[in-house]
Amino acid sequence: MRTLFLELMEQYVVAKNPKLMLRRSETVVERMLSNWMSICLYQYLKDNAGEPLYKLFKAIKHQVEKGPVDAVLKKAKYTLNDTGLLGDDVEYTQLTVNVYVQDGGTDSIPVKVLNCDTISQVKEKIIDQVYRNLPCSQWPKAESVVLEWRPGSTAQILSDLDLTSQRDGRWKRINTLMHYNVRRYLTCTYVYDYFCVAVVGVGHALLEDENKVWHLVRPVDEIDEGKSKRGSVKEKERTKAITEIYLTRLLSVKGTLQQFVDNFFHSVLNSNHVVPPAVKYFFDFLDEQAEKHDIKDEDTIHIWKTNSLPLRFWVNILKNPHFIFDVHVHEVVDASLSVIAQTFMDACTRTEHKLSRDSPSNKLLYAKEISNYKKMVEDYYKGIRQMVPVSDQDMNTHLAEISRAHTDSLNTLVALHQLYQYTNKYYDEIINALEEDPAAQKMQLAFRLQQIAAALENKVTDL
Repeated sequence: MRTLFLELMEQYVVAKNPKLMLRRSETVVERMLSNWMSICLYQYLKDNAGEPLYKLFKAIKHQVEKGPVDAVLKKAKYTLNDTGLLGDDVEYTQLTVNVYVQDGGTDSIPVKVLNCDTISQVKEKIIDQVYRNLPCSQWPKAESVVLEWRPGSTAQILSDLDLTSQRDGRWKRINTLMHYNVRRYLTCTYVYDYFCVAVVGVGHALLEDENKVWHLVRPVDEIDEGKSKRGSVKEKERTKAITEIYLTRLLSVKGTLQQFVDNFFHSVLNSNHVVPPAVKYFFDFLDEQAEKHDIKDEDTIHIWKTNSLPLRFWVNILKNPHFIFDVHVHEVVDASLSVIAQTFMDACTRTEHKLSRDSPSNKLLYAKEISNYKKMVEDYYKGIRQMVPVSDQDMNTHLAEISRAHTDSLNTLVALHQLYQYTNKYYDEIINALEEDPAAQKMQLAFRLQQIAAALENKVTDL
């Protein structure tokens, strides 16, 4: 990886645009770096940064589920994302339903839901509560469970859409607890059956007739849309006014989540904590190369470091917690995570953004904190620079330990086979390159690759 990086750096320096290095993941070495960082930071994630990230994810999920979420529009009352904000005021009440799981004993499980929740949303909240001690991948799917309401001696199966669903011309409204008149502290029986096909979920409804189903806010009809286009300037002004009003709601959610956001940022941008050897080693490598190529522009070195760690690794898992946790990330939770990820990315840039009333809401939301976050990034890079260097020998020892730790979790044979398929595709070019390279000549690598190819091709023929 080091050798390939030296070549890549040479290309960018010669082309006089070193700032662009590591911006994408187009070359083999840039992809290698992504995987190398991921493997080297796994233990750090497990011991340090994983917990604050998980708590942040759970806090966002809790905030979102506290208020109405439109199952069709994927918009929420409580969010950090103005495009994912449920603008219309929806009346709702929180209910606590007592849930009995079939074959799950006689004790009921209290679950907090909203009377404006669709039946699928209620099921998801119940599953979340009942199976909270199991990984998400082991939970039953909402569409594979039946929800039964027993207000007295009778029992009624609740569905998102059925014959009782409210209709208005072309439109059909998805059923909620309010629709069935379910009130506080009533008992639901929760029956799971993986082969149950009678339940109609929201997903089925949307596939069936995408334009005609609504939940909390009815989308504008094509006819109404034509009318509103004529007054589009007024409409834009009204939308802008509404956005400003709802900015206070975004700020309120932001205030509630602030501690969780800060904790995560501190866990990944604190050089006083344990800094993974790979980070110190790679950052020193970048500093050395900058010096070697006489790059004195601090911005360039800052961009290299930012593109190799915060943007390549941390932003990726911040936007995709399901990459590291066994969880389901709902679209409305994802919308808020994207705002925090964008703030993290802004903190890593050195350019100052002039804010105005027309600035994106995510920049306005974190306007007070951004200078502090930027300082954290600067201090983190500075702190790492001042640490005791990690020698090649120490790095090799550390990588050997990592390899040992993951011996059982990685399938080396599959990786080698995939590498061979790639090699086979460019076989002649690779053989020629190995025959011309002095180091490869000493180790007879071209000959060894020919031996491997002969052995493997014979095996394929035998099959």
